[in-house]
Amino acid sequence: MIPAFTFPTLAYIGSGLAATTIILGGIVEGYGYGLSLGTNWPYTRDIMSVAIKGDPEAIHRISATLVGLISLTLLVLDFNMITLIGFVSVIFTALLGMATLYVLAGKLPSIFQGLHDIAAYTTFVSYLLLATQFPASQFISFLEDAIIPPHFLYFVIFMGGVVTGTRRMRLSIGDVRRPKNKLQWAWAIHGIAALIFFVALIYLQMWIALVFGVAEAIIGILTYKAINKNPEKPGILIGLHQLFSLAVVVALLFT
Repeated sequence: MIPAFTFPTLAYIGSGLAATTIILGGIVEGYGYGLSLGTNWPYTRDIMSVAIKGDPEAIHRISATLVGLISLTLLVLDFNMITLIGFVSVIFTALLGMATLYVLAGKLPSIFQGLHDIAAYTTFVSYLLLATQFPASQFISFLEDAIIPPHFLYFVIFMGGVVTGTRRMRLSIGDVRRPKNKLQWAWAIHGIAALIFFVALIYLQMWIALVFGVAEAIIGILTYKAINKNPEKPGILIGLHQLFSLAVVVALLFT
């Protein structure tokens, strides 16, 4: 018989690893490791030894694999709507992760990076709600709010991914006050969507999410400057940007 504590514990671990994987994705971008393993997916030769040497892309892929194994285990232990959505989200995250490599290589459009980010965040939300034993209705409510205005969080996340995919983790953004190319327009739309998101949070009186969101926006501006200064290696700021984005999601879930 499986101990009663196993299921929520596994869900917490799955959620934690999903969050870690998202942050590692930011570190991969921040330090120029996007194509360090090429376009081979999900593994490359000697990936464990590469990870031990400190390659964040290798660690990112190993972490994502662990999330997948936990996801399958949870689905077997308790087949329900949230475990099924979580498992499907993991599959889409993996497939879109492969597509993201081709985005960075210039072989696919940047929308695949945006869709990948949505799938990754949905995975995180799924297992966090499972761990805290929130009802399925809470999950559906979150997804509706994330997609439908006023705050449509997923569009903000999607456009952030489009910016990353458009610049291919190596191009500077430049002056966005008068957008002149796809990258600058993507960044401008991402910024406008974020401002609408903040207005919606004020309207809905979600103050904790607003505080985290403002902090994330400040880091986002610093990230923009860092990218223009060193587009291939803007540094830890991108990982911090993802961290505060996760904090916003958690605040929205439990407000």
